[in-house]
Amino acid sequence: MATQGHTLKAFDEDLDRLRALITEMGGRAEHAIIEAMRCLSERDTDGAHQVIENDKRIDALEAETERRVIQLIALRAPMAGDLRDVVAALKISGVVERIGDYAKNIAKRVPLLEDAGKIEPLSLLPEMARIATAMVHDVLNAFVQRDAEAALRVCERDRAVDDFYDSIFRTLLTHMMENPHNIGQSAHLLFVAKNLERVGDHATNIAEMVYYAATGEHMADRVKGAEGLAR
Repeated sequence: MATQGHTLKAFDEDLDRLRALITEMGGRAEHAIIEAMRCLSERDTDGAHQVIENDKRIDALEAETERRVIQLIALRAPMAGDLRDVVAALKISGVVERIGDYAKNIAKRVPLLEDAGKIEPLSLLPEMARIATAMVHDVLNAFVQRDAEAALRVCERDRAVDDFYDSIFRTLLTHMMENPHNIGQSAHLLFVAKNLERVGDHATNIAEMVYYAATGEHMADRVKGAEGLAR
């Protein structure tokens, strides 16, 4: 029994290290989005270049997470809920890496908008970014705490991000129709908005993984069950 206790403790420590890696990845991805949006608002090309460079650290953390997951499965042979946690960590690290890529993509647009004048839709983007970034922050907290209900609440906020995207899309389309000279900069801003919308989608994807890891049930089944009770 002493050996079993040691093994369980060792597994918990390994899982804690995985969670720490993903937390660091998430923190860096959040900061990258915030910083990319600041650079966009202030036309800070040097800062945007730094966001792009810093993405390499997120990539390295994903590779380290994958290495540790493979090692953990090989050494500990986790079962049931433990295995769900480990697989969720692997999948989530990949999604967080992609979120970092979206921040990098936004930063790449900053030099292309350096000489752009005041653009009305630009005032909507920071709030859209704030909601999407908060979703990422909260869903990773839910992962660390194995909080299925918190994961559900994150999914509920994706609608707000989608609504922002729809509003920005319509505004930019009008902006382009009113003056063909606006087409270039409007297209860049539409690209930024689409990247933020994808961040919200990926936060929702993570929430579904967290829910499954914590409960062993798929979130879609939970939602369908709630709808059935409502009827």
